[in-house]
This record gives sequence, structure tokens and C-alpha cells, in this order.
Amino acid sequence: MHKRIPLSVPNLCGNELQYVTKAVKDEWVSTGGNFITSLEKYAADYLGVLDTVACQSGTAGLHLSLIQAGVKSNDIVLVPTLTFIATVNPVKYCGADPIFMDCDNTLNMDISKVKLFLEEECFMKDSSTYHRVTNQLIKAIIVVHVFGNLMNLELLKDLCRKYNIVLIEDATEALGSKYITGPYQGRYAGTIGDFGVFSFNGNKIITSGGGGLVTANNSYDLEQIRHLSTQAKSNSQLYFHDEIGYNYRMTNLQAAVALGQFEMLESFITIKKNHYHIYKDLFNKIGLDLLDFNPDTRSNYWFYSLKLKDYSFEKKIKLIKLLNSNGVEARPIWGLIHEQKPYMNNMTYKIKEAMKHHNEYINIPCSTNLTLEEVKYIVKVMERCVYEL
Repeated sequence: MHKRIPLSVPNLCGNELQYVTKAVKDEWVSTGGNFITSLEKYAADYLGVLDTVACQSGTAGLHLSLIQAGVKSNDIVLVPTLTFIATVNPVKYCGADPIFMDCDNTLNMDISKVKLFLEEECFMKDSSTYHRVTNQLIKAIIVVHVFGNLMNLELLKDLCRKYNIVLIEDATEALGSKYITGPYQGRYAGTIGDFGVFSFNGNKIITSGGGGLVTANNSYDLEQIRHLSTQAKSNSQLYFHDEIGYNYRMTNLQAAVALGQFEMLESFITIKKNHYHIYKDLFNKIGLDLLDFNPDTRSNYWFYSLKLKDYSFEKKIKLIKLLNSNGVEARPIWGLIHEQKPYMNNMTYKIKEAMKHHNEYINIPCSTNLTLEEVKYIVKVMERCVYEL
């Protein structure tokens, strides 16, 4: 039997050890140190933004963004149902209510349904938008670039301006994805909305084991987010705090690893793109297909999603178990969030496509240290397993 091939694991092949060793020798291992500021500057230069704020996780970044966006108890935040639950949980941290939106055939949020929702289910008063039934304020929308596949934000940005809604980009899966045509040509995921959030979780294209970054479209919001992430100290020497803060700052050790990884990002994207096209060609030869990435973008090709036509959820799980028994780790895409126990009583809007796509796709190994031999083996195992079912 071939050795086990994991779904997505880190590739620590750059300056990570050198940087971490320096941080340890300098004894700067906590939430202060040069690697944190170096990472923030490197990321800002790469993304072409004013600045970035390093934090403990993408989840922390989303929470800080919602707070700075002014999301409060009883407000509404529009969210996708097809995403990882960490996208939605920070809405509840703020005491707000999510309304779950459908996806389109890219697995990203269906902007046409968002438009319909705002036109038919909401009303405007004093330059703000409210839900017709509950009279709750529609304060923000969180969109996710699913698996690194950039969604078309042009229409959504126009809607957010018209209805005075804060746009938060969950770009935790899309670091390095950028637009190559249209009004945002050359702009990266996470730099279009009012706030953008990135993750360095262990399965992301680059990792520091945990950690994340936040961007914003003005320096005031960035400084406030940095302030909140460090316990809102107005005077660190005298321990004065001017509001409720959070222990959300990234550590210098994490930043040392993240900086070494960030330096490898473009080479990782090239590897992922090459693997994706090899997979796609081999799968096409046996009648299977991968989810396409938006052709108007340069994706980071974070996750590869294999489409399984006419599969029930039960049949998909059987296939995953069969693949795993043959040494190939595969996973279903996330359970729809509106069906999860904490959110079963929250509102949804015209969810149809997400139900179908949830059954259709599985994720297959996509690590940047995959070999060509392993890619070919995975396709052979997939062919055998698919036709065994």
C-alpha cells in the first residue's frame, strides 16, 4: 500500500527555522517583537495596502473587524451558509444575528440573491437598511472567497454603497488570489472590502500554526483594531485601558514562522497551480472534473474540489472512507452552517444551490509538497474507488 497522503499539510522549507531561532535567542517570544512588525510590513507591501494588523487567528480578525464595523447586539449580518463555521461565530460574539445566504455554482455567495434580498426583504430609513419583518439593522455582510476562488465583488460593492452596509472579506482561504481584469485589476483578495481578514491556520497555503492578519481601507480602523487586539491599553506603563479589549495579538514566534512562509507564497501558488492542472487533465481522462477557478483572476489554488455528479451525501461519505482506506485523505466540504445546532433558528434566504453543491464536492490532497507520483497515484485510487461504488 502507498504511504498515506494527507489532505493539506505545512511546507516549512524557507527561513522559518532561522527566524524562529533568532526570536528565541533574542528572548522575544510573546506579543511583542520585531518579527510581528516585519510581518505586518511585508504583508502590507505584498498586498498593496496601508498596513496590516497581525492577530491570533482569522477568527479573531473577523471578530475585531465586526467590532470596528460597529456591529452590535440585535444587528443583522448577512453570511454564507456554505463556509467554515468560523466565518459566522464572530457574528454571535457581537450579539448580532446572521441571515444565511445561498451560493452560486462557484460555491461563493450568490450576489444576485443578496440583491434580491435587499430589494424585497428590506427598507431604507435615514440612510440605513432594515429588515422588513424584524426591523433589525442590516449592518454588515461577510463574504468568503471559497477555496481561494475570488468572487466578483463589483456588484456587491455597489450594493453595499447603496444600502450603507459594511463589507467584510473573509479572505482566510485566498491569500495571494488577485483580479487580473475588470475594475479591481491587480487588487488582491482582502483589499476590496472595508475590512479583509487572512488566516495562517495549519492547513492554509502558508501557516504559522495559527495566526492571522487584518486589513482595512483606512488607517484609523487599523489602529483601532491593533488597539483592541492588545487589551485596549491607553497607557501600557500605568495599565490604563479605555475600552473592552482582547488578547488577540499574534506572538513574535508565530510571526517569525509566518514571515518565513510569506516569503515562499508566490512559489507555493505556482506549485498549487501546476498540481491543479495536472489533476484536472488526469481526471478529465477518466470522466471526472475539478471545480473551476474564476478565469478573470489569478487564484492561489488553495483547495482542489472534485465534483461528484448525482451523488447522495451517503454515497459521498462511502467514497471518502474508501479513499482513506487506500491512503488518500479526502474530506467533504463543510456542513451547511444554517443546519448546525447553534444556528438552526436563524433566518435563511432562498437557499437551494448550497444544498445541492454540499453533496457534489469532496476535497482532495493539495499540499505544496505533493509529488507528481503522488498526484498520479491519487487519481488512480480515485478512479478505482469511484467505479467500485
